[in-house]
Amino acid sequence: MERKDILSGLTAREAMRRRPVNLWRNAPIEQAIRYTIKYKVDAILVTGGRQEAVGVVSKTDIMGAYYAGIPLSASLNDIMAAPPLFCRPYDPLDSVLDTMRTNRVQRLYVLGGDPYIAIGVVAYADIVGLLYRYCHKCERSIFRSEEDGAHHSIADQFKVCEVMSRSVRRHREDESLARIMEAISLYRHGTVLIKSNDGLALGAVSRSDLIMAYKHGIPPSAEAHSIMSAPVRSCHQDEPLIIAIHKMIFSDTHYLYVHKENARDIVGLISLADAARVRSGSCRACMPSRIHVEVL
Repeated sequence: MERKDILSGLTAREAMRRRPVNLWRNAPIEQAIRYTIKYKVDAILVTGGRQEAVGVVSKTDIMGAYYAGIPLSASLNDIMAAPPLFCRPYDPLDSVLDTMRTNRVQRLYVLGGDPYIAIGVVAYADIVGLLYRYCHKCERSIFRSEEDGAHHSIADQFKVCEVMSRSVRRHREDESLARIMEAISLYRHGTVLIKSNDGLALGAVSRSDLIMAYKHGIPPSAEAHSIMSAPVRSCHQDEPLIIAIHKMIFSDTHYLYVHKENARDIVGLISLADAARVRSGSCRACMPSRIHVEVL
């Protein structure tokens, strides 16, 4: 048997989702919104006449169309980002992450034998999900501790506060959706915190909330509280990272706000993208130099 390091020995093929969600380039924006909801994805691959990949429409692109007043009947060809960024099935996962970070994108599409047709997609959520599965099998896992009743040290566990972003965008409940969209575009956060006029955290508005508002014909002049999600989903700053990952994966969300002792005292934001950049999944024990996976 050959031994290899976790992550540094893994490839795009092992993390990718097959059959990326795609639409014809002349499909309407409204259909792209429906597909993001139906298939629970953050982006749609835009294809040409023979299913070749020609562009990508993300929730950010759809939000931009909403802000610009583009009708839902407009085609994806009008708002897509092109060309898509690609990788190959056997590209190292390390290099995939580096390419995503360098280009500030959330995903790469995977090319097969045909140089223009995507056979899969790798996003931060897929990478974190793969690492999460390895974590469950690790003898140092805190989940293993719960299952076998043994005491495993968590000294090596990453804490949320070590990984989170400390930049949290806060907006008043009476601010317009247009203002919220400007902030999300400028600071490249997928969500903003909505506070009351006396400073209390009331909820959050994400790109998903905004594209749903677009679909339902809510004007960009509407106030933030009209579409916000409440209550605020959060975790404690000293919580093990793997627990936060667990919450995000099983609640089907890419973000959690981070609080101190009081859940209203928001001090940061943790995302699946942040977790993926750690390249560990849960703890220092799982860093590539220390954990190995048997490959038959």
